[in-house]
Amino acid sequence: MTIPETMRIMEISRPGPPDVLRVAARPVPRPAAGEVLVEVAAAGVNRPDVLQRKGQYPPPAGASDVPGLEVAGTVVAVGGESEWRIGERVCALVSGGGYADYVAVPAGQCLPVPARVTMAEAASLPETFFTVWVNVFQRAGLHGAETLLVHGGASGIGVTAIQMARGFGHVVYATAGTSAKCAACEELGAARAINYTDEDFVTVIKELTNGRGVDVILDMVAGDYVARDLACLADDGRLALIAFIGGTRATLDLGDVLRRRLTITGSALRARSPDFKAAVAREVRAQVWPLLESGRIRPVVYRTFPLQEAAAAHALMERNEHIGKIVLTVDRS
Repeated sequence: MTIPETMRIMEISRPGPPDVLRVAARPVPRPAAGEVLVEVAAAGVNRPDVLQRKGQYPPPAGASDVPGLEVAGTVVAVGGESEWRIGERVCALVSGGGYADYVAVPAGQCLPVPARVTMAEAASLPETFFTVWVNVFQRAGLHGAETLLVHGGASGIGVTAIQMARGFGHVVYATAGTSAKCAACEELGAARAINYTDEDFVTVIKELTNGRGVDVILDMVAGDYVARDLACLADDGRLALIAFIGGTRATLDLGDVLRRRLTITGSALRARSPDFKAAVAREVRAQVWPLLESGRIRPVVYRTFPLQEAAAAHALMERNEHIGKIVLTVDRS
């Protein structure tokens, strides 16, 4: 297989609105030892990409400045000994560089593309699957017959969290901002979706659980949601924060945290080490991938755009109209 010297990328020409994304050329990366080179067929679009484009989320040291945190494609080169072979279809979590024709990826961060899943669907999986697994199941420890509340249930993270928790037998509640999004959450398995524009989620959760509350909350809003989250947690409940759309500051009654033994945790995945991400990939492959391969969990792709139309994809994400994931596809014809 002939690998070209240069490739297309979508670069951030300067911090700003979607139209600062532009097509440019860069050298094709060469895989270092322990890496594979993936010819990208599709790349997922995520909120951190938008924040990076605005200048609010710089890539970690050593990561590509090209946006894009997840891809699907074909292995075309390997660096040294590798479990992956040239020609295999993979999807992968990356620290940056996904909006491109090629990307070099630590081999441990790759997962096989299931037979019934398209490349565009596969590209929608890694960032959300890794994030939900780490925050809901590892850090917040959702287990047994416990219940979960997912804020932003129609987002890429939300549709993954609903399906993953339901796949393991948990009762899931969700919040969303329109009746259509609420209906989508319930279709995916939420026992009840709460329209936050005209319902108070604390009141509804208390009613649904006979005053007990839920065991775990996955929150990407933060800000003034945090105090309300604590109000609808059960005793010994855990709040997992993964973003702060509503702001980074909150006022809390810490006495309630002590009295009811509540836990507040959170994490950001991008800057974690390749070894950590590889360990997560192994757990996801063993525990979650069978649910995907059997069809109990399905990718939810709202719309695809050609790579060169990344600006339009970002504009759609910022309008907050989508349900599920937005994906860029790479056409080499």
